[in-house]
Amino acid sequence: MNLRDLKYLIAVAETRHFGKAAERCFVSQPTLSSQIKKLEEQLGVVIFERTNRSVVVTPVGMAIMVHARKSIEQADAIEQTARLYQDPMAGPLHIGSIPTLSPYLIPLIFQPLKKRYPRLQLIFSDQVTSTLEQRLSSHEIDAALLATPVRDPAFEEIKLFDEPFWLVHPHSHPLYTKEEITRNDLKKLEILLLSDAHCLSKQVMEVCHLTDRNLDGSMEELRAFGLETLIQLVSAGFGCTLVPALTINGSWMTGSGVVARKLEIPEAFRCIRLVYRSSFPRTQALEALIQVIRANLPNTVQVL
Repeated sequence: MNLRDLKYLIAVAETRHFGKAAERCFVSQPTLSSQIKKLEEQLGVVIFERTNRSVVVTPVGMAIMVHARKSIEQADAIEQTARLYQDPMAGPLHIGSIPTLSPYLIPLIFQPLKKRYPRLQLIFSDQVTSTLEQRLSSHEIDAALLATPVRDPAFEEIKLFDEPFWLVHPHSHPLYTKEEITRNDLKKLEILLLSDAHCLSKQVMEVCHLTDRNLDGSMEELRAFGLETLIQLVSAGFGCTLVPALTINGSWMTGSGVVARKLEIPEAFRCIRLVYRSSFPRTQALEALIQVIRANLPNTVQVL
């Protein structure tokens, strides 16, 4: 049994005539009739009840026809998918991103990418780094935007930009009148952190040299699962926090009662990179995504 045989079946069922079905399939009537007869013998059932005047689909033939149509439909879908992917700038592109990046980067690039590549369907999802690496390995996503290097030899990475950390503190904080924020200033602050599920928390601790410092118990209890929550806690007077540069473009700045300050610490940044499987075939789509990202970043980050 093959797709050609199934197409013969459908043609006869729809025309109720072997001659017309043969014309539709561009074969001779004896060839079509012979092939259908062989298929009936192979299956051990009669699909068409034939008379000199009519062709009627039998009950079992009706049941077979349902599956035949589904098979033809799936085969057509496979061909369409293959044709679609012949153009690397068409079809879905599944991109994972860490939660401390996606809400601030995606709004910057979504429309420019859609305008430049209208046939490319960008599908974003955000999870923590470990989950994204697992999904990348299992081919659930095509690439991931991460802030930490990967060690899996099956992965490739392209560095996109360095994103500095900015200090966020209340308007009434003593640092408000200080022109430059240094590491010594950070060491004296009560720094609010994200939960350990986020790689950003570890990066912030390294920048502030908090690795060997015992965090105050109350501050440990205030660890948050999102940057917006951290900022709200700062606004409520519970301390200060460090946020990536793209975050300062968010709506939280308006009327939030907090101030974002650039740090005078050269190494206080994280590197955002695009990670993908070495075997991924649509590298042109990834290159296009990289170009759009780099072209639409604000001047608060350093494009690489």
